[in-house]
Amino acid sequence: MLQNGKIWVGKGADPVYLLPTMANRHGLIAGATGTGKTVTLKVIAEAFSDMGVPVFAADIKGDLAGIAVAGTPNPKVEERLRTLGIEGFQYAGFPVRFWDLFGEAGHPVRATVSDMGALLLSRMLGLNDTQAGVLNITFRVADDNGLLLLDLADLRAMLQYVGDHASELTTRYGNVSTQSVGAILRALLTLEDQGGAKFFGEPALDISDWMQVDPQGKGYINILHSEKLYMSPALYSTFLLWMLSELFEVLPEAGDLQKPRLVFFFDEAHLLFKDAPKALLEKIQQVVRLIRSKGVGVYFVTQVPSDVPQEVLGQLGNRVQHALRAFTPADQKFVRAAARSFRANPNFDSEKTILELGTGEALVSFLDADGKPSIAERAMILPPQSSFSAIDDRTRGRIISSSLLGPKYENAVNRKSAFEMLQSESPATREASQERPTAPKRVPARTSGRKPRTPLEATAGSMMTTIGREVGRQIIRGILGSILKR
Repeated sequence: MLQNGKIWVGKGADPVYLLPTMANRHGLIAGATGTGKTVTLKVIAEAFSDMGVPVFAADIKGDLAGIAVAGTPNPKVEERLRTLGIEGFQYAGFPVRFWDLFGEAGHPVRATVSDMGALLLSRMLGLNDTQAGVLNITFRVADDNGLLLLDLADLRAMLQYVGDHASELTTRYGNVSTQSVGAILRALLTLEDQGGAKFFGEPALDISDWMQVDPQGKGYINILHSEKLYMSPALYSTFLLWMLSELFEVLPEAGDLQKPRLVFFFDEAHLLFKDAPKALLEKIQQVVRLIRSKGVGVYFVTQVPSDVPQEVLGQLGNRVQHALRAFTPADQKFVRAAARSFRANPNFDSEKTILELGTGEALVSFLDADGKPSIAERAMILPPQSSFSAIDDRTRGRIISSSLLGPKYENAVNRKSAFEMLQSESPATREASQERPTAPKRVPARTSGRKPRTPLEATAGSMMTTIGREVGRQIIRGILGSILKR
């Protein structure tokens, strides 16, 4: 809820405000299950929308979608409003766009394999260091020869090529183990079984479509339907990390802004860091640190602050800590660490307070106008103006069908890329390749009296004509391995 240009989040001894000028300094919303994290997220997201700031959030339980429709009076909300002394409260819905990696409960979200990059794809596939190295070589061979990797069929064909020509490629790119190639191909099968094949392809997501306002000037709240996606944690977390990297690569430097360009809520944030290799953790820390200068605020939503590495936690200036439960010594340690992350308030013991907080209460500290953390306040969080409940399928369908982005993303596009380039040039094979098989055949060897050209050599000239103008001879990759948008 906006009040005098500030985000009114809750009220303790005094109202507690999140300043728009400090909102891109990132934040943390933590607390045990059922303590009110989603309500806090809604209250903050609604206020950003009101001030014209687009928002992204993943909807894991399905209840976040209710932000699209106005809430209705109920005794608990009315009691909360009376307790907080809030007058003039209005129930309201907010402009929403629904997205879904599987294309079932929102606009399809796609990325190309080339855009994803080897580092993030290795995480998604659960590869070890050796296998990740072979995948990186595969990307490098494709990049050096201008071969676009758009979908999983392209990646399969490229891996099969690298495996078939391992001895030739080793002297230039390093050792290529055919066993590792086989392991990667098996991991691709698992990814396909999880629905990953629907995610890779075109039209790829244009990140600017998540940074729009409606005709009334309210920021769109982009909700990623994640009930099914959450069942594939690696796909869920890697996709959100890819989105962060896209924002970082695409957006220009912004300096200090009066309000963020976009606010990104990362629910179940522990999945981002769980089992992540050191190299990836370092990249994540770098992106979180630097994306602030692009005008993007990142808010991690999780159960305990320790889910987030200290190097990242130290960059989260705005904090809302809901109740934690301490049933074991380990739990007590988490509570103690959470309490110590706040500036002490002489009026109460933060550690004791965290254990006493009721549903909808939180220990809150936001950055002040000088960028310093405020003293911790025990506050009751405001109720959202939108509905607490999930929406029905009819309402969701109406919102999706009325979106202007539907025609842009609904139909997949299949253009010429690595899969087609690596096929034999014989008329029969060209005709057969017009319909992509799920697992493309290996490239057949040519027979002639002279030394045969490799498929890469054979297609080099046509490649530079068909796609060279788009990507150049060599693809340049950014901080997380995705293609730099130029």
